[in-house]
Amino acid sequence: MKKIITLILALALVFGIVSCASSSSVSQDKINKAFADVYQKYRNDIIMDGYTIHKVQPGDTLTQIAKDRYGSDNGYYFPLIMLASSEVILDPDLIQPGMELKIPDLQRNKNDARAAKAMKNYFYEIADVYKYKRTAEAKKTREGIIKLANVL
Repeated sequence: MKKIITLILALALVFGIVSCASSSSVSQDKINKAFADVYQKYRNDIIMDGYTIHKVQPGDTLTQIAKDRYGSDNGYYFPLIMLASSEVILDPDLIQPGMELKIPDLQRNKNDARAAKAMKNYFYEIADVYKYKRTAEAKKTREGIIKLANVL
């Protein structure tokens, strides 16, 4: 009987270790590479000239910056800012005070058929990168970006 209990406990321990190893989060390097790959793909498809600069202040978030610059209902347009600022930072969740972010002209991109189509596809791909983050906040962000892309 002791052997059976020991065997069951050993199997449970092995199962626990294997399941923890397989559900571990993706490294920040892999997330950065995924963002960089998407930025590289769309860098030339979205209109970036005519941008303004925003110097990140303590407490700033990209969603809030997007709302301030693009309108209170437009917080999920922040990937546009990230694309323009990808030489400064790759992961939108890692902005720091003092960084200077480029703010592209949203309306100009929406009014240009080619740029608008690229922006829609870009947003879908950025949302796809968020699935690697595996947090409740990342899931909410991913859903918000997808919802926005659906109406572009």
